[in-house]
Amino acid sequence: MADRHPDQSLIALGIQQPWAELILRGDKTIEVRSLNTRQRGPIYLYTSKKPSESPLALDAANARGIDLSALPLGRIVGTVEIVDSRACTPADAQAACLPTSAVDGQFGWQLANPCRFTEPLTVRFLPYGVWFYPFQRRNAGVRR
Repeated sequence: MADRHPDQSLIALGIQQPWAELILRGDKTIEVRSLNTRQRGPIYLYTSKKPSESPLALDAANARGIDLSALPLGRIVGTVEIVDSRACTPADAQAACLPTSAVDGQFGWQLANPCRFTEPLTVRFLPYGVWFYPFQRRNAGVRR
């Protein structure tokens, strides 16, 4: 998929670096969010224009030798599949690259099959929320 024309129908998830990099490396297989999602299947990973300043993000990057200044920002960097979404348990912390305290009371979106693009893609439409369509106007029929 990395060298094909972008799939116009895929929805994108906006996510800050280094979390997107951790997903693409396969280190982060659970995305922790405050809300559940019904979204399943492949999605684009869009990196926010600014990296995360959270100490948890910086700790995760440092623990894995990630140079934040070298990561792409404001681009679609690849795809990943959402295969499940459920309430987090303490056992999800390692797969989320977070301490146990950070997953308490949250939802875990289980991720699989990350695919890094050879060259990050420029979006046609900028994000207007967590989910957005980067190459077409929003499709009102999509459930998240």
